[in-house]
Amino acid sequence: MNQSPSSRVTCERHGHVLMIGLDRVAKRNAFDLELLNALSLAYGEFEADREARVAVLFGHGEHFTAGLDLVNASAALAEGWQAPPGGCDPWGVFVGPRVSKPVIVAAQGYCLTIGIELMLAADINLCASNTRFAQKEVQRGIFPFGGATLRLHQLAGWGNAMRWLLTGDEFDAHEALRLGLVQEVMASEDLLPRAMELAQRIACQAPLGVQATLMSARQARHEGEIAAAQALPALAKRLLGSEDAQEGVRSLVEKRPGNFRGL
Repeated sequence: MNQSPSSRVTCERHGHVLMIGLDRVAKRNAFDLELLNALSLAYGEFEADREARVAVLFGHGEHFTAGLDLVNASAALAEGWQAPPGGCDPWGVFVGPRVSKPVIVAAQGYCLTIGIELMLAADINLCASNTRFAQKEVQRGIFPFGGATLRLHQLAGWGNAMRWLLTGDEFDAHEALRLGLVQEVMASEDLLPRAMELAQRIACQAPLGVQATLMSARQARHEGEIAAAQALPALAKRLLGSEDAQEGVRSLVEKRPGNFRGL
């Protein structure tokens, strides 16, 4: 197992899948400043590792995260936290680059506040049937500033989002599925195996094609469909000239799975 510069996060690569684990178990993986920085650096490690094609983010212990440790981290956030050098922004709203490769979140137990916002910034989300969600910021005199006000209403619809954002009430895994926050709900013991199964399925595909799919979809989301459509020809031309595209044709003709190298 590889460790990030802090013991707050573990990183372990299995083939082309990087498992990133929140590891502040005694505090239910609540985010203090050290954990914020450590997760950012782990995302930076994922982005820089050419062999890592998909990341699975999970929490050690019984809980994904109890949210933000306000006592420890509020001062730094008030001053404007940003990803440390070499890191990426896991939430995609603070200062710092964002990863260009897929992230799957596997949540269980508590998934509060900034944990929900990690899921909103990820690409596929799974949770155990015992997961409890809440965006509690309004109950603490603040508001969700890690992305929930930007993304939850896009995902779930305005009324559904405001129902939970404006009350801070807790909701369960089945409501998270109804909202579209998670794609699958399962027993706790099946959570990480299923996340790894999906990650490995994605990792078998052409890496350039996967990243281009994410790039195009994100551009459509952030800049609009017209801007994304205008960018399609140049993006397609670049990929069609790649070695992976040639391998895709060969594998089709030879009726075998492709052996893609990301070139």
